[in-house]
Amino acid sequence: MIDRLSTPSSRREASVGDLTRTDLDLLVIGGGIVGAGVARDAAMRGLKVGLVEQFDFAFGTSSRSSRLLHGGLRYLAQGHVGLVREASKEKCILHRIVPHLAAPLPFVFPTRRGWQWAKWKLGIGVKMYDLLCSGRNLGRSRTLGRKRVLDMLPGLNPRGITGAVRYYDGLTNDSRLVLDTLRSATAHGAVVLNQAQFDDAERCSDIWHCRVQETVNGALFEVRAKSVINATGPWSDKLPHSRTELRLTKGVHLVIDRGRLPVPDAVVLTEGDRILFAIPWGERVILGTTDTDYDGPIESPTCDAEDVRYILEVIATLFPDAGITPADVISTWSGLRPLVADRNGNPSDISRRHEIKMGEPGWWDITGGKLTTYRLMAEQAVDQVVRRLGCNARPCRTAVEPLLTPEQCDGVSTIVPPEVGQAAVEHYTDREWAIHLDDVMMRRASWRYYHRNHLEIAESVAGWMGARLGWDDNTRRAELDRYRRATEVAGPDHPVLKPPKCGSCAARVKTV
Repeated sequence: MIDRLSTPSSRREASVGDLTRTDLDLLVIGGGIVGAGVARDAAMRGLKVGLVEQFDFAFGTSSRSSRLLHGGLRYLAQGHVGLVREASKEKCILHRIVPHLAAPLPFVFPTRRGWQWAKWKLGIGVKMYDLLCSGRNLGRSRTLGRKRVLDMLPGLNPRGITGAVRYYDGLTNDSRLVLDTLRSATAHGAVVLNQAQFDDAERCSDIWHCRVQETVNGALFEVRAKSVINATGPWSDKLPHSRTELRLTKGVHLVIDRGRLPVPDAVVLTEGDRILFAIPWGERVILGTTDTDYDGPIESPTCDAEDVRYILEVIATLFPDAGITPADVISTWSGLRPLVADRNGNPSDISRRHEIKMGEPGWWDITGGKLTTYRLMAEQAVDQVVRRLGCNARPCRTAVEPLLTPEQCDGVSTIVPPEVGQAAVEHYTDREWAIHLDDVMMRRASWRYYHRNHLEIAESVAGWMGARLGWDDNTRRAELDRYRRATEVAGPDHPVLKPPKCGSCAARVKTV
């Protein structure tokens, strides 16, 4: 019904109507990858599902990851075999159900003399890694001799190199995965709304009465649901009724031109106990990530000079002739890992396990985990909801049913940003809930991070969005100014982009 309506504002009004018209079986709070996965799974089982997101879809962690689908090779060394098996299987499932966003990616892991991981030991590790995928990894692992490694990576510092192992994980586009999952969820009947902030809820007669503020026009409305899932990631312990405890850690990524570090495969970069990656991304390379405790603003974890220095020092040690400096950095982003609280140990040692808890009747908090395991987290959460509702739901099919058909991808759902064009922008506004200029530039297209001349591109995008969304000249200039201010204030990092406050309702808009 919504797709037939004429304008994005009409579609938003219709979504609010659908959310408030009848009691939902499930309200999902949070429009990142976990919330999107929950909405899709529940809708496919026949539940009446709604989802609200306070900012844009994929605004937080789900657009600021390393863009990897992986089992976590280093977790084997920490003894988390079950976690690696779980994630490895999910990685292969995603390759089957969403092949356009789960490309096999080979990794070269150089080994050095005197280092804790000898080549023979790593060779055993990657074979175990293949086996934990039920023997069906995205590619076959093998060991490489010293000459072969130096031929593949001619800029690699040869000192102490004994060889390497080569194994496979997957490369994705994290925010695109969220959006495609939401498109699938709505195709199965879910109702989703971004720029809609959960305020509070009361439980009366087994129904949760949830207050939500639509921050585009300030409308306050109530959603009634038999069950609620808090899937807000780093915000999850801030919500009323939440029983979660988190340990937030920050991960920083730098983007450089691939010509400055022309690696054919992803490369594992080791420095002491830390592991970083150089990940090919079309004509670019992603460098990262860091893993440090974080207690700053959740909306805007920044990439500071120390973060850049740390990553570039590792690159300079391993690729000394590359001469990469901060001037080579095209863009950066910083994301937060909402880990299940464990105050002991280094951030890198904290388990990436997930946790699903019902703190109050009909209210679940889902925390921890990682991008690769989102589908499993959603399945387990919806299993609990279905059992409590006692409804005659269909079985879970998210592990076998493709996310989208090739035709539905429409040429814009890709790992590498698509070419800049009017048709792509119209797709984002008409079919993917883009409201603001940054919605397109950062999350739907990633042009902000891929191109140095992103401000020039933003001018064209603002024109195309304005024509589609009915912006007058003042609104178009305001969107451009908002985008410029955000990028100037936050430097190359992901900016703080809060929804505009609206007249008389401004006092009620808050950040949870």
